[in-house]
Amino acid sequence: MFTGIVQALGAVTDVAVTSAGARVAIASPELADALSLGESVAVNGVCLTVAALEPPEFACQLTPETLTRTSLGELATGERVNLEPALRVGDSLGGHVVQGHVDATGAVLARAAVGDSVVMRFSAPPDVMRYVIVKGSIAVDGVSLTVTEADSREFAVSLVQYTQEHTNLTQKPRGAQVNLEADLFAKYVERLLEYRQDR
Repeated sequence: MFTGIVQALGAVTDVAVTSAGARVAIASPELADALSLGESVAVNGVCLTVAALEPPEFACQLTPETLTRTSLGELATGERVNLEPALRVGDSLGGHVVQGHVDATGAVLARAAVGDSVVMRFSAPPDVMRYVIVKGSIAVDGVSLTVTEADSREFAVSLVQYTQEHTNLTQKPRGAQVNLEADLFAKYVERLLEYRQDR
C-alpha cells in the first residue's frame, strides 16, 4: 500500500531480459539504505519487490504481467523513476490510497506552464476514465494528483512547484507512456452497485 507521495527519484542503471521477464536495477542514494530485501517499493507507480540490494542500488524482477500492463518494459538506462517505499503503520497518508496495481497506461498529450504551476494532459482508456472525476484523485506514474478536467478520453492535472521538482512528470515528452491507477474507492462503489443489481 502506498500514498502517491514520491519519496525519491532514482536512476535506472540496468535493464536485463530474463527467463522470468526482466530485471531492473535502480540507483537511489536517498532510498536504498532504507529498503530491505523482500519489501515492496513503488517504481513509477508499480508495486515491485526488492530482489537484490547493494546500496546505493537495488534491483527488482519484472514479471510478464508487469511488462504487459505497465510502461516499465520501456525503461532505459539513465532514465529517472519515481520511488515510494511501502506505507508503514503510523505513516501520514499525505496523498490518497494507492495500491501500486496499475490499471492501464496512458500517454502525455500536452504540457503548459500556468503561473508557477504546470498543467499536464493525459490520454486514458475508457476502463480508467469511467473512474475519473474532476476534483477526484488519480495516480500517474505513482504520483497522487487531483484531476482538474476530464472527459471520456483524457484528463488534466496541475503540478505545483514541489511536484515539478521532486517527480519525473515534467521530464516526460509528448507521447510518453505513463502508468495509471484509478481511485480504489470508486472501483469498490461500482462493484457494490453491480452486486446489488444482480441480487
